[in-house]
Amino acid sequence: MNRYIDLIKQTFPFSTEEFTVEDDQLKFYGVPLMKIIEKYGTPIRLTYLPKISENINLITGYFQETLKKYKYQGSYTYCYCTKSSHFRFVMEEVLKTGAQLETSSAFDISIIRNLYHHKQLTKEHLVICNGFKRPLYLKYIVEMIKDGFENCIPILDNLKEAEFYESQLDNPYFVGIRLASDEEPQFEFYTSRLGIRYRDAIDYYQKKIEPGNARLKILHYFINTGIRDTAYYWSELSRFMDKYCELKKVCPDLDTIDIGGGFPIKNSLKFSYDYKYMINQIVENIQWVCQKNHVPVPHIVTEFGSYTVGESGAMIYSILDQKLQNEKELWYMIDGSFITNLPDTWGSGSKFILLPINNWKSKYHRVNLGGLTCDSMDYYNSEIHSSEVFLPVIENGSPLYVGMFHTGAYQESLGGFGGIQHCLIPAPQHVIIDRDEKGVVQTRQFAEEQASKDMLRLLGYA
Repeated sequence: MNRYIDLIKQTFPFSTEEFTVEDDQLKFYGVPLMKIIEKYGTPIRLTYLPKISENINLITGYFQETLKKYKYQGSYTYCYCTKSSHFRFVMEEVLKTGAQLETSSAFDISIIRNLYHHKQLTKEHLVICNGFKRPLYLKYIVEMIKDGFENCIPILDNLKEAEFYESQLDNPYFVGIRLASDEEPQFEFYTSRLGIRYRDAIDYYQKKIEPGNARLKILHYFINTGIRDTAYYWSELSRFMDKYCELKKVCPDLDTIDIGGGFPIKNSLKFSYDYKYMINQIVENIQWVCQKNHVPVPHIVTEFGSYTVGESGAMIYSILDQKLQNEKELWYMIDGSFITNLPDTWGSGSKFILLPINNWKSKYHRVNLGGLTCDSMDYYNSEIHSSEVFLPVIENGSPLYVGMFHTGAYQESLGGFGGIQHCLIPAPQHVIIDRDEKGVVQTRQFAEEQASKDMLRLLGYA
């Protein structure tokens, strides 16, 4: 029979950890999505909080196992990149796992202050301050250090940054250095615009850091492609570790490396990635380079943003109408916009897992999904594993709902949460899904759908 559920089962390993179908309806981490739609309506953005702590605990556990396996003499620390999602409910879920934090702008520090005020973190928490820093960010970092946040560590991104801290701080404090990695071969630029050149690192330390109150504790490594099993990635990691060993021989305070870039998330039902294997390879490579250079192994810090929150998110839409624009191009019109709700589908061609919420036993056909804005680019017509999108046929006017899954990272910040959207399409309501101590699903509305009065106020009409 030509049913949608048969197409999926023939094409992918299904069911999965995230997705199951029961009574012709999709469940997301065991949560029946039709019940969510019946309660709140669409369009709706969802965050499933337990997935955040689950991912943190999984990687932390893998690292601890690997350190034990190799008798690695350093420790492991998981840091969350706050830029991936700044929402309080996300930060609270992250912190309850024992994870530490990485910031990238001045207002991140205001969030740290607020969390401290509400006793959700302490002055002992590790706060790694990354990014090219404007004056306000520099000022806030100095104030944090002066206020006793002993593990607030700025990562120096340019040759002038150290001079500012030295002019403001009289007592010893920790800093890190970000090294400017080479970009992947097909990238437009050869070397990252962020960080300090490899050849400048030792001279910079000896002339600008060593004579003052700063203590160089961390060397930071970041690869834009993320952590992938490629010759490029392993080559850059080895090069970085060689520089760490070189610096360690002249800087006894240096004892930590900070690995950025992060793990990938599932953007297809065909996704395959061996996290445990990659962690084994990372630790083994680090240990081998240090042994070769007769240097003690460093403590390992990782910064994971998208991996932490990405798989916790979903966007749910109703299909408003279907339009056959010529003999072969059928459009399903959603009650939202890809440009405003999921801007990286438009801006960078990102793909998410697309599945119907209901009608899994219906026949299927190829469709294009169209958003509500007047922009010709407000559409979605292919999956990462296919050049086409297939969805159930709409029969006898029956409603159809679709979901875009693993959308938990960056979407609200890229789209401008609560701001002005293209064609004044309102921001969708946002619902938080959690489980109580007995595992019972709990839902709450974090934000209602944006109202016209909110946009009028922003535009100066009220």
